[in-house]
Amino acid sequence: MIFIRKMRKIQINLREGSLIQKDTIIGIDLGTTNSLAAFWNEENGMPEMIPMGEGSNLLPSVVHFSETGVSMCGNAAKEKLATDPESTIYSVKSLIGRTAMDLARSPFSVPYKIDLGSGQDCVELLVHGKRYNPIEVSSMILSQIKEKAEHHLSRSVSRCVVTVPAYFTEVQRQFTVKACQQAGLAVVRVINEPTAASLAYGFRGSLERDSLIVVYDLGGGTFDVSVLRLSGGVFEVLATRGDSRLGGDDFTNAIVEYWKVRYYSDANDLLSKVDFIANLNKLAEESKRIISAGNSYSGNAGGINLQLDRSILDELIKPLVVKTIECCRDALKDADIELSDIDEVIMVGGATRTPLVREMTASYFHKNVNLSQNPDEVVASGAAIQAAIIAGYLSEFLLLDVTPLAIGIEVGDGLMDVLIPRNSKIPCIANRLYTTQKDGQSGIRISVFQGGYTQVAKNLKIAEFTLSGIPLMPAGAPRILVTFSMDSSGILTVTALEQLTGISQNIIINSTLLITPGEEQAAPL
Repeated sequence: MIFIRKMRKIQINLREGSLIQKDTIIGIDLGTTNSLAAFWNEENGMPEMIPMGEGSNLLPSVVHFSETGVSMCGNAAKEKLATDPESTIYSVKSLIGRTAMDLARSPFSVPYKIDLGSGQDCVELLVHGKRYNPIEVSSMILSQIKEKAEHHLSRSVSRCVVTVPAYFTEVQRQFTVKACQQAGLAVVRVINEPTAASLAYGFRGSLERDSLIVVYDLGGGTFDVSVLRLSGGVFEVLATRGDSRLGGDDFTNAIVEYWKVRYYSDANDLLSKVDFIANLNKLAEESKRIISAGNSYSGNAGGINLQLDRSILDELIKPLVVKTIECCRDALKDADIELSDIDEVIMVGGATRTPLVREMTASYFHKNVNLSQNPDEVVASGAAIQAAIIAGYLSEFLLLDVTPLAIGIEVGDGLMDVLIPRNSKIPCIANRLYTTQKDGQSGIRISVFQGGYTQVAKNLKIAEFTLSGIPLMPAGAPRILVTFSMDSSGILTVTALEQLTGISQNIIINSTLLITPGEEQAAPL
């Protein structure tokens, strides 16, 4: 059992002799399929979900735009998926912070239009001739969450703890923060989804006080696995792996493709209709839920009876589940942990309701998986607990997280010089000295990349800026100190300082990351 001392801070206006109402910090799980929010109830000392309407705590992460540009969000928007799919945005989490080059490596099929721009531009969405970026669409979902929270709590809500997949890049984290800000929510902490889930389990006494835990988190569009050591009230993440392009949506797509080949191979007229494909997607989602509780599904689309049973579904999705098990294997290797050392395997995310997912995970770890908490709600619950820690309602609780991917800068010959290795503990600071490559070089381009390859071309460029005004000196004479500083939310700041003159420049992450011609990269000393 975990014992946590609960504290309540009360602020009093001494002049008026009245209590000061504090602004509530809510915890938000901004999901691919559904989004949720929770708050810390001071009266009972527990995290509680915020109702999203229609008797549910789930808000569908869907936004619909009318021809006049008026938007609707949540369940009302979800109803438009079958009737007006080209004007209805879903799975926007899978697009935030992604570029055309990124999508070329991992195609993303949706009925609405995506403007890829140039290879290094973050994608935009086109609806009724208007452009929307994924940050803007995400902020509409977050605005709805804020409105629901204020209605439920009968008070202002302007701060939040927001969760992200552990394998989100720096750009995706930064853009998630921007989306919150556009919705009027200041982000006090970004927390990885598996870590939030472990917090919720630990708080409710579902974990042993000293144990090694695996959190298997399979959502609608992303997969993460984290290995944690729990010691007292300290949650230490040892390693994390994942795939930000793998989730329950891929199960749905596999079913749709199977039905296309099985029942509609000659029906080109139907398959060319966007609304028909949208309806197939809806039925595929329905079939997953029904088969998770039974063994077979029957539906109808275009006058044709569709069939799906458990054995066929298992065959369709098994290669995808195998990928998640491979990530688990890599995470244990990174953490230098044996299978026999694991005490608990926690299942998180709606896609973990799929029987094959549970069975293959249990088989790999040689133990029953922990399903004691609602897989949809546990991440938001953990975010609310983290909010309570920040607000001072809980003490003796500490998170030690890691960065999932190596981060460094481009040096000569297109190589990445790593400053922060994968699975480094955060917060952290790393710095290194660099110099110029040419005589009289007055500027250096600092290109920051994230990924697991030595060649930058295989990694993701997350930001770029230029340090100008370097004194005209022979090559190798200037001393440029590049510092990477990552906070507890995993948000990165990069600073370049020319030590002789004191000239410095901080990183700026923009939606367009363009290379300025004629500038040279840094050279290692």
